[in-house]
Amino acid sequence: MHITQKALNLHFDYIKNMADLNKKQIEEGKETVEFFKDLDQKAFNVEQGLEKHSKTIGIVFGVLILAVLGFFGYKQFIVGPQNEEATKSFLTAQANLTKGDNDLALGGKSAANPGFVGTYNEYSATDAGKLAAYNAGLIEFKKGNFQKAYDMLDKFSSDNKTLMAMKYGAMADCSANLNRSDDALANMDKAATASKDAYTTYYFTKKAGMLALSLNKKAEAKKYFATIDEKYQDYDNGQSDAYIEMTKYY
Repeated sequence: MHITQKALNLHFDYIKNMADLNKKQIEEGKETVEFFKDLDQKAFNVEQGLEKHSKTIGIVFGVLILAVLGFFGYKQFIVGPQNEEATKSFLTAQANLTKGDNDLALGGKSAANPGFVGTYNEYSATDAGKLAAYNAGLIEFKKGNFQKAYDMLDKFSSDNKTLMAMKYGAMADCSANLNRSDDALANMDKAATASKDAYTTYYFTKKAGMLALSLNKKAEAKKYFATIDEKYQDYDNGQSDAYIEMTKYY
């Protein structure tokens, strides 16, 4: 159930492409829009209850104003500068990774070379910091440090559902190597359901089925293989039928 070198390289290539600062600024703009959509809904609810709650509406309005000011203050004076510094630190670590120096890329041992570990520790609230935790986890996995890998991957979060699926899949492989079978299957199930991308879902559904089969959990294995048979035959080349048959005798 190990991640192959090719799969790990795909992880890192994906992360590298996501480091584009302009794309990051676009995403922050989307966050701003969503923030104000939420405020609009709150304002609408307040307006509906205006007559009923006239004595408290002034307080509510004040809270909303403070929320707006706080949001932009945080974005401008904290997150903005931190994002820039985090991205620089991340790209330095990424350059070391590209050169094949995993230890330098991992870093975390000195301020002079923060690497992915130091980038996460210093900028964990930023997207670059979170991505650094993800990369650090993959490097620890390659080094055979499965518990460290699991812990770093667990720190990663993203709105990108495919990346989240890959995170859970890697965590499942860590657990499998640590002989934590139930945790491995639970994370593989998360990987199978995290993304709407068809191939990603197929890939981790198959891995979940194979893992369940190896744990002699035949009913769960059959469920995963039946899902492949129903939804992902284009990727499976008819193998799901054979897997379902295996659940009867394995």
